[in-house]
Amino acid sequence: MNVIDSSFWFEYYTESKYSDYISKVLEKMDEVIVPTIVIVEVFKKLLNVTTETNALKFIAQMKKGKLIDLNFDLSLSAAYYGKEHKLPLADSIIYATTLHFNATLYTMDNHFEGLKNVEYFQK
Repeated sequence: MNVIDSSFWFEYYTESKYSDYISKVLEKMDEVIVPTIVIVEVFKKLLNVTTETNALKFIAQMKKGKLIDLNFDLSLSAAYYGKEHKLPLADSIIYATTLHFNATLYTMDNHFEGLKNVEYFQK
């Protein structure tokens, strides 16, 4: 299972040098877990750089993955990991979700560098 962090989704949207790599992960959308907080982050950022219509078209592909809502257990785990690794709120939720599903997190966010189950790519 794979989790794509907001930073990586945005790299995919902007067709950066990592787009081909991300495309390979997205070929198996049935193996992609999408924490709903990622939808919030990506949609918010896209609204700053494109039209609402384009932003909605882009995030629609996220619905093809397995959407994971924040529940009680993930909330407690997120608080724990946030404290332990000094992660901001959204990142702690993303990381808790990653570990809960024993997934691999793909990210360019340096908060995650060196953490278990993380594939970190430097900008």
